Amino acid sequence: MKIGVLLVSYGSRAACIADSLVRSEEYEVDIYDADMQRNPFILSHSKDITVGIEVDNILKFAEKHKSKLDFGIVGPEGPIIAGVRDRIEDELGIPMICPTKEFAIEGSKVAQRELLKTCAPEANPRYKVFDPKDYTDEASVKKDLWPWLDELDNKVAVKPDEPAVGKGVGVWGDHFNTREELYSLFKANFSEGVVLVEEKIDGEEFSLQCFSDGKSLIETPSVRDYKRAFDGDLGPNTGGMGCYKDNNKLLPFMSENDWKTGLKIARRLFKKLRGDGSNPGLRGIPLYMAYTCAKDGVKLFEVNSRPGDPEIMNLLPVLKGDFVETCYDMIDGNLKRMEFENLATVITYAVPMTYGECRAQFTGSKHVDLTPSYNTANKYNDKLRIYPGSMELRDDGKTYMCDSRAVGYVGIGESLEEARKISLEGITSLDGALWNRWDIGSKHHVQMSIDHMADIRRTE
Repeated sequence: MKIGVLLVSYGSRAACIADSLVRSEEYEVDIYDADMQRNPFILSHSKDITVGIEVDNILKFAEKHKSKLDFGIVGPEGPIIAGVRDRIEDELGIPMICPTKEFAIEGSKVAQRELLKTCAPEANPRYKVFDPKDYTDEASVKKDLWPWLDELDNKVAVKPDEPAVGKGVGVWGDHFNTREELYSLFKANFSEGVVLVEEKIDGEEFSLQCFSDGKSLIETPSVRDYKRAFDGDLGPNTGGMGCYKDNNKLLPFMSENDWKTGLKIARRLFKKLRGDGSNPGLRGIPLYMAYTCAKDGVKLFEVNSRPGDPEIMNLLPVLKGDFVETCYDMIDGNLKRMEFENLATVITYAVPMTYGECRAQFTGSKHVDLTPSYNTANKYNDKLRIYPGSMELRDDGKTYMCDSRAVGYVGIGESLEEARKISLEGITSLDGALWNRWDIGSKHHVQMSIDHMADIRRTE
């Protein structure tokens, strides 16, 4: 059966979604792609493409192909927050797989904290909100901020309320070590809007990405992301340098109770958002939840309303069954369960020289040849997936890196060690001026997490 799918794209996450769609054995999928740039992988599988993911451009593109489109699916958060589903469904009648604007929960970190306070307060770190409209001068800000830092012994995270505002998130001991450094980041964010200053939680992180048809919340295995730029968790935070999933629903440092607690928090939050009965506005991945296993239980530090990048790439390649059928089940309100192969997945991102402040500048060629990587993938019988991200195919027929994470390498194996080996063999085969972390899912790093949690739990 032939169908058309509108794909709103940015990065390797969207390439993975496209791959999952075209691998369908039941459907012949024509992709119509609205993308940030001409992604070489998605372009090769698309009937048509438009560059630009502003809602008006997506709407115009969808209207052009309306008669051919059966549904749409959205990867990046920007169009979701801007209400792309509301516009396309209301004006064109094309069902979309992503939450409506009302449920774009990642639009405000403060709103997340306030919402969590009503349904799972034990998962909330202590926090205080600083709103520029509440203060007349710098002295009045410090009069509130300094006692709060005293109460938390300076061990805080400073976060802008809105995504991609100001200088971003900073954490004591990682991004600043003095109040002067802390205040510099706070001030940069505060000049743009509301700032959240919350308790720093010591622990190990995991995430759950919950799918929904608006009625039910479907559980998935846990995934571990690597935010810091360099090996050993050094350097600035990034969009994620890679991540891993073990060959079961837990991560090596987690207990069964950690996973159940994380799922319980997600279900409470979902019930609060859904209200009585069902709410189709929550269709898609309304809750991509980032947690910390801490001394006093599982804490929630971030909620998103879209698939993780790169975390969704840990799941879709090992999803049992047909992903297109899963999409239809979400649209029809019939999503009962999702099953995943008991395989480990490790993702390593190759990134440009200037990414993560690795280099101040790079004036060399941005051309990247993935041909050797695809040749390497051929010998692994589908256990190595290569998903270009911030890359574009130009008029000369060559592929070039852009400014962000360039290409994700997904290794799939019976164990973390096997999956990591495959991922790294893929990434070392690429031809281009890109770099990567080497310790994603490594035995050494995983053991560090296990030991850290053991130390934390011994002090409970």
